[in-house]
Amino acid sequence: MPEPARRRRLLILAICCMSLFIVGLDVTIVNIALPSLRTDLDADVSGLQWVIDAYTLVVASLLILGGSLADRFGRRRVFQTGLALFTAGSLLCGVAPTLGWLIAFRMLQAVGGSMLNPVAMSIITNTFTDRRERARAIGVWGGVVGLSMAAGPVVGGLLVASFGWRSIFWINVPIGVAAIVLVAVFVPSSPSRARRLDPVGQVLVLTVLASLTYGLIERFWPGFVVAALALVLLVRHSLTREDPLLDVRLFRRPPLAGATVIAVCAFAALGGFLFLTTIYLQDVRGYSALHAGLYILPMAAMTFVCAPLSGRLVGARGARPPLVIAGVFIGLSALLLTRLTATSPAALLIVAFVLFGIGFGFVNSPITNTAVSGLPIHQAGVAAAIASTSRNTGNALGVAVLGSLVAGAAVWWIVAALGAAIVVLGVASTRAVQDQHVSSTA
Repeated sequence: MPEPARRRRLLILAICCMSLFIVGLDVTIVNIALPSLRTDLDADVSGLQWVIDAYTLVVASLLILGGSLADRFGRRRVFQTGLALFTAGSLLCGVAPTLGWLIAFRMLQAVGGSMLNPVAMSIITNTFTDRRERARAIGVWGGVVGLSMAAGPVVGGLLVASFGWRSIFWINVPIGVAAIVLVAVFVPSSPSRARRLDPVGQVLVLTVLASLTYGLIERFWPGFVVAALALVLLVRHSLTREDPLLDVRLFRRPPLAGATVIAVCAFAALGGFLFLTTIYLQDVRGYSALHAGLYILPMAAMTFVCAPLSGRLVGARGARPPLVIAGVFIGLSALLLTRLTATSPAALLIVAFVLFGIGFGFVNSPITNTAVSGLPIHQAGVAAAIASTSRNTGNALGVAVLGSLVAGAAVWWIVAALGAAIVVLGVASTRAVQDQHVSSTA
């Protein structure tokens, strides 16, 4: 390949990664500030859960729409719009006077964030057309996303200890402004494709995710019923619309379906891990925000080291080896964490965090690469949006489930609620697909 063209591709990759770094950082940096938020804004555990999940739910609900808007209006334009909204939302979060306003501004942040992840992946996929080169680029991207999410508690600890919790939002503003300028200068425009919007599908996607999460956080069982009904309607709507927001037929492809399930599980583990770990370190062990962030530094370091290795392993051997490695190490970490007490030795914490960082470092790249490989290249944005939706959905569910346990919900209630939700949603959606298949073959 010509060297100037290669340099430009790498520059575009760097710009996309810089933009995604602040989004990934924001997913987890807030965790380290939760005790300070609780004191300053008089929030209970449920309120803290909504500070996290209001962001991830909106992002998860709008990611596919973000990919559709990029197809309709062009990738560069939508990417810049997302950066502008995210930057403005961050600035407003930093001056929020109450918990309610903070949650509202977090949702504005999320609207902008939803336009960045799938569009950036579409830009990267269309910039790096060689299969091996694309796998390595996705490995770098996965490393940046994983590193940003894992480094959030560390950076957050430094900021909270030095400038207070509001600074964790202000840090996004100069980076966001710089990214907007760089995208305008270096990222090429893309042809737009006329694609109708699907407001009904968008409302149904939001209803499914929001009602399920609300049911878990507030222990409100009708939320599961609403989620099941909304999912049935979503499946039927998708199968009868010519160009739906979420085409459920895509999940007939095993790579995409498998990547979706793995993403939900892995990021549920991450969301629950960070939510509980930051509370444990500060409330149970009495550490400062900075001290707690430094304890999680080994996890961030191992994620940074392992994510690029995962991308190279995907390019050389496929997605299966890094996914197996990820599952083994995350599982070992979980086993160690079940033994934690208020007086557990520091060595146990560090080993558990290192193991989790290794596992999480290996899981991100194969998820994205498998999802993208499961669809034609012109649907790379859709595949990336689905994978990102799965990540954010898993993160929200992890916070909801484990946060409910911290708030005092009985274990049996959580297990029964999740089991019932899975059974009802699965049966309902399968029945809808079968009904559509029968009507199409009649």
